[in-house]
Amino acid sequence: MLRSKEALFSFVLAFSFSLSALAQSQDPAPGPLKVEDGEEIGEIIVRTTRSGRRVQDEPIRVDVLNQEEIEEKVMMRPGNIVMMLAETGGLRVQTTSPALGAANIRIQGLSGRYTQLLTDGLPLYGGQAISLLQIPPTDLGQVEVIKGAASALYGPAALGGVVNLISRRPGADPVYEAVLNATSRNGQDATAFASMPLAGDWALSMIGGVHRQTIQDLDDDGWSDMPGYERWTLRPRLFWTGAEGASVFVTAGAMGEEREGGTLAGRTVPDGTFFPQTQKSHRFDGGLVAEIPVSVGTLHLRGSGMTQDHSHRYGPVLEDDRHDTLFGEASFAAQSNGTSWLAGVAVQKDVYRSDTFSQFNYTYTAPGVFVQVEHDLSEEVTLAGSARWDDHNVFGSHFSPRLSFLYRPGPWTVRASFGRGFYAPTPFVDEIDDAGLSRLQPLNGLKAETASTASLEGGYSQGAIETNLTLFGSRIKNAVRLEELTAPSQGVELINVAGNTTTLGAEFLARYRWEEITVTGSYVFVHAREPDLAGGRRTVPLTPKHTAGVVAMWEREDVGRLGLEIYYTGKQQLEDNPFRAVGRPYVELGLLGEVVLGNVRLFLNFENLLNVRQTNYERMLRPTQAADGRWAVDAWAPTDGFVVNGGIRLRFGEG
Repeated sequence: MLRSKEALFSFVLAFSFSLSALAQSQDPAPGPLKVEDGEEIGEIIVRTTRSGRRVQDEPIRVDVLNQEEIEEKVMMRPGNIVMMLAETGGLRVQTTSPALGAANIRIQGLSGRYTQLLTDGLPLYGGQAISLLQIPPTDLGQVEVIKGAASALYGPAALGGVVNLISRRPGADPVYEAVLNATSRNGQDATAFASMPLAGDWALSMIGGVHRQTIQDLDDDGWSDMPGYERWTLRPRLFWTGAEGASVFVTAGAMGEEREGGTLAGRTVPDGTFFPQTQKSHRFDGGLVAEIPVSVGTLHLRGSGMTQDHSHRYGPVLEDDRHDTLFGEASFAAQSNGTSWLAGVAVQKDVYRSDTFSQFNYTYTAPGVFVQVEHDLSEEVTLAGSARWDDHNVFGSHFSPRLSFLYRPGPWTVRASFGRGFYAPTPFVDEIDDAGLSRLQPLNGLKAETASTASLEGGYSQGAIETNLTLFGSRIKNAVRLEELTAPSQGVELINVAGNTTTLGAEFLARYRWEEITVTGSYVFVHAREPDLAGGRRTVPLTPKHTAGVVAMWEREDVGRLGLEIYYTGKQQLEDNPFRAVGRPYVELGLLGEVVLGNVRLFLNFENLLNVRQTNYERMLRPTQAADGRWAVDAWAPTDGFVVNGGIRLRFGEG
């Protein structure tokens, strides 16, 4: 078992309860101001596009989760952002390693490796699937999602879209918060957040947390259905705002985790061997964002660095490696007479070094130049165009444009968008998260993956009613896929598939607000096809054609909230699964309750009330080891089943 970090855990608990002593005189944080029809007063300014526009005025479609929605998800999963993203329309969190719980974000049916995960516009997590499980959401103020190729602004890592986690900004008064949580699967979380003004124009925020989970074998087959882990995180942020509109934001982060899965002590896989899967991680990062007004515009500077060490174990194989990311960008923005523009230069360097399999080492450097222009033709019509040219040191030069159109007649909204982008292949496709590199042949002759994406959106918002329908499509050339060699004993290789991988789909959202009640319904249709190496075309595995959800929430800031969630996931094609070719459809049901008692909030969350679990249908363990080294089948349904979590949230100050 993992060694306990009782001293650190006790410190965070003590700090959490001591917050009341620091802010005894503070009133509970007020909720968002509302008008009678239930709509919030105030404006949501989009940060990811860097245009400074309100979300409803942005020609590029940006889906925004505000702080109120984030707080709901904090009570469901205080330790990471998986739940928050999984329940966002058009996003699907796909488990890539059932034994360790690693997962990535798939946007509109595209592979998770094409999604760029950012924090305040900075690449602080290195694109690793395990990172989703290591980010607590308590200090987030907003989450912004761009769907479709966003390489025009963010380079090759954003081929499928961008998820940008925006930190909470300190206000004029100090804020202190703590969340203590426990689950019915013997998991515990403790996070503490504080923000406060400092001398002059400076302000500070900080979040720290400890999280643990014991390994769980729910069907008693000797193989973990839920990994065990112990993790600590710490992230301070420093803010400065000048009198003339200048600002500086500095962030630093540290994280350590030990995670274990695979066979339990004294148990074996079907060939009689002990096959544990473990991972030790340490990540350190830092970043800076600055805005400097000058006479004719604003100078923007961004830069960050991240290093992450891993020690993996896949049965008898030990793999030690390190991922590094360095990023820098300078741009200049100005606006005049209904036209805003941005131009800049950027460079990103990604380095991978393996002590065990040095043949997979790489250093990718991609300098680029980019430009973005947005022009208001009238009060109702806005056009936007952006383009980027990157000179990748391994995969050559690529041009990535994006065009967007917005038409807003009264309560109606029409958006159209088209973009292109590219992705630089690495060894880390989904299967490698669960299998490691020992069975993979050295990469040879791979080409960059390229994609074209398009969307057409129509929406209506008036009073208590909001509806939105989006049609989307994508075409990927040179998609990289893991394939078995002629003799399975020789392992697997990565190849570029000849032909196009295509995705067509639709998203529908409807929301109704009545006094304190909000009801939201969503439906996503995805039809994804790819070339079959045996000839013809096939459905892309692990891509449900139909998903839907209904969420009903009653909320009063001074009383609490009560919510009901129902989510449906349809059939999905499976690959290399000896038990079935198609996954069963399933329904997940959840119930959330919170009671407000002044500065104290008590919450209880019932997740997956119907106890849907993949091992209710068949085993996770394969009868024989796969050619890539995996012993578990792909996760196409929940692996943890019915879980109850509950706890206490302390809040002092004006938040």
